[in-house]
Amino acid sequence: MKLLEDRILKDGHIGKGNVLKVDSFLNHQIDTAFIAELGKEFYRLYKDEKVTKILTIEASGIGIACLTAQYFNVPVVFAKKTPTINIYSDIYTSKVYSFTHKKDYDIYVSKQFINKDDRILIIDDFLAKGSALSALINLINDAGAQTVGAGIVIEKAFQDGGKIIRDMGIRVESLAMIKEMTEEDGIVFCS
Repeated sequence: MKLLEDRILKDGHIGKGNVLKVDSFLNHQIDTAFIAELGKEFYRLYKDEKVTKILTIEASGIGIACLTAQYFNVPVVFAKKTPTINIYSDIYTSKVYSFTHKKDYDIYVSKQFINKDDRILIIDDFLAKGSALSALINLINDAGAQTVGAGIVIEKAFQDGGKIIRDMGIRVESLAMIKEMTEEDGIVFCS
């Protein structure tokens, strides 16, 4: 999506450890009008899939998922990263490895919010190694629901997450796919 690629080149930057920083518009400060345009594109891509719910993981995916869900007119469910007293004890849980934080953590979704009749679209900001996406798919499978696909804002195509998820038979639509990036040479998108 050219609109997104242009925005990444304009406002994104590569930080230490070869990390793409897009926090000025995507995952810290959210440009809602811009993200709504991304939501429209996800709707265009998945409108025929009879989506009943959108699933994401806290925290960065929530804003994107909400702005996307308005076009589908469906609720957003987000997996929590920490157990709390206000989440029911009847939960689905899965494990995620965070490359950013270099540790494993569990994610949780109350069983009352996902059921076997749901057709779920996963929305997230990044796809790199595929750990978070795999964990969300596991939650959906545990509920007996169907994953209709994953809408990813930015995929790091030089890492293996996209291949892993696609090899599972899951449709993945990424709005920007980065072929390579370095602090020295900048960002190269897949054509």
